[in-house]
Amino acid sequence: MGAIFATIESLPRTAVVPASFANVRSTQPLNIRGGWTLQDTSVEAGVTFANDVETELRQRSSMHMLPGRFYFDEDIYRMELERIWYREWLFVAHAAEIPNVGDFITTTIGDSPIVLVRGEDGQVRALHNVCRHRGSTICQQAQGHSRRLVCPYHQWSYRLDGSLVNARSTGEDFDPHAHGLATARCEETAGMLFVSLAGEDGPSFGPMKELVDGYMAPYEPETAQVAAVSVTVETGNWKIVMENNRECYHCRGGHPELSVSFPEEPLHTGGHSSEDAASLERLVALGESYGLPSTYIASPDNQFRAMRMPFKGDTRSMTMTGEPAVSKRFGSLPDVNLGDVLLYHYPTSWSHFQADHIVTARIMPLSPTTTQLTTTWLVPEGAVKGVDYDVANLTKVWNITNAQDAAFIEAVQTGVQSPSFVPGPYAPIDEAGVIEFVDWYTTQMLTSQR
Repeated sequence: MGAIFATIESLPRTAVVPASFANVRSTQPLNIRGGWTLQDTSVEAGVTFANDVETELRQRSSMHMLPGRFYFDEDIYRMELERIWYREWLFVAHAAEIPNVGDFITTTIGDSPIVLVRGEDGQVRALHNVCRHRGSTICQQAQGHSRRLVCPYHQWSYRLDGSLVNARSTGEDFDPHAHGLATARCEETAGMLFVSLAGEDGPSFGPMKELVDGYMAPYEPETAQVAAVSVTVETGNWKIVMENNRECYHCRGGHPELSVSFPEEPLHTGGHSSEDAASLERLVALGESYGLPSTYIASPDNQFRAMRMPFKGDTRSMTMTGEPAVSKRFGSLPDVNLGDVLLYHYPTSWSHFQADHIVTARIMPLSPTTTQLTTTWLVPEGAVKGVDYDVANLTKVWNITNAQDAAFIEAVQTGVQSPSFVPGPYAPIDEAGVIEFVDWYTTQMLTSQR
């Protein structure tokens, strides 16, 4: 029998490094001990893969679901992080969650741990939660309070603006001013905190802020207080989670509790009866008569939009009975049924602004097939738990709805991974919101470069 193993000297002097060899990023040959040359193919393979994905997106069937691998492929997921999640503005927290100087809240965007902290000047900043010494995460709680941000590893400490204040035994030539925490862009609108990891050449937050500030100002959401928060991990790709939310085609059979107050008909896409259309027109006219923005407004690419929608029948709030969950109202809103103001923003969030409470949902991808969903309920300033509202009553509809959606999402995730899966067509009217989202996603993947 011939030799099974070859000595290193007997092998060819050039070897090919697979594209998954993550530590190699040069296209030049690398010389290593023994005279070998490693020829890196990772960059070329990455470009080829990206080109293939772009071609597949350009050739996909219009008004159809994306090809199955877009919902579970690790390399496509990495492309999405680079072209969408590391570039776009992302809703990550409420200002009301960190009301005091030194309050902080943490999140992770792809591979980037981020901490939002309220500084001595009252400003909220987004800092990379990575110590400038040896890379340890600094704030390791989901939420907390601290006078200084102190790394638990070697106790390097930072002021609340991210500047370095103390680092032991660093030598005479050490410059503390050059070792502050890296920053990310942070903006606030309607009490919602948005972060972008892109530099100053990234997308402007101005158009989003202008729309939301104008539409939501009457609610005075910056004065709202957090009543409850739910964090769950759903077994589904982030796009499946967003697609599920962008239609109520499944609501009649899938969400009986939500359907008590929320209309299943896509009122802004023409899929409704004349009676529903008249109801929408009456509500918009009513809101405008009180000086409340009520007409449908969207960005040119449909990335974000706001609209006032009527509740179903005589209901006035998203509760099991349709009656208000909170006895107080936001701002100086008139005591009439003002419906529900919906706010959407891709890729992270959807929100419902009601006269008595606000519900926001934000998603964050954890992997190609898992997504974190954070649901937050906010109530008017001064509302007292147990007096003005009951937490169980306030949260019941959306807790049940989220659990129902989680089951739908997991079932879709299982199905799209089947070799037999072929993308099916969307319902043109009932799933118009899904079509808009997938079109937006496709455009970002084809045009965005980090």
